[in-house]
Amino acid sequence: MKSIDENKLDNPTWNSLCETHAGFDIDYNGTKFYNPDYCPFGGVIKTESTVAAINEYVALSENFFIVGEKPKIADAAKIVKELVCLQMIIYDKIDQPVTAQITKLTEEHNTELCDLVNLVQPGYFKTKTPLLGDYYGIFKDNQLVAITGERMKMNDFTEVSAIVTHPDHTGKGYAKQLITHVVNAIFNQNKTPYLHVVESNIGAIGLYEKLGFVTRRKMSLWNISKNQ
Repeated sequence: MKSIDENKLDNPTWNSLCETHAGFDIDYNGTKFYNPDYCPFGGVIKTESTVAAINEYVALSENFFIVGEKPKIADAAKIVKELVCLQMIIYDKIDQPVTAQITKLTEEHNTELCDLVNLVQPGYFKTKTPLLGDYYGIFKDNQLVAITGERMKMNDFTEVSAIVTHPDHTGKGYAKQLITHVVNAIFNQNKTPYLHVVESNIGAIGLYEKLGFVTRRKMSLWNISKNQ
């Protein structure tokens, strides 16, 4: 098995935008953001660069997140809240049965995909987010009822994201099967899966632990918005 530098997960947005997702970046000399059409996330290696970077980026996106260390803010923007997440990682494929019919989503599913994620987790998913990775879904009666996909990508790591089930279809094991499918697909790409989950989401954390994920560290997502 190849040697990987797990420390890159300490700054996942920055390193994704330096590696696999370099084509999606807006670079402000020490702060990098995803193009806001794809993902409202930024990462930092020079904290002093965040003031100028945020002043420029807020003109492109009025609400976004810095992942990692607390940024410095100027008058054009404000920190709305700090979301403290657990960064969880898994080191082996998941040995769980997948009995549901899982569909790889395409452009024709984009509206339904965006609507479902924003119904359950508003604020993160943009119209071009599905172009960052592969997304998979489960349909019931021609309705998309559960999804899981890939978001931030580095050379050696891929983030599992958008683990979403429609409120009318929870408790049926769909998330478990979709996570199993996506995690094992990432391992097949010779990459290691990881994810972020708000530390208060005890139910989700318990599911991830049962599937083999372990907590690596806490990770803050700083929600920033434009000063009106």
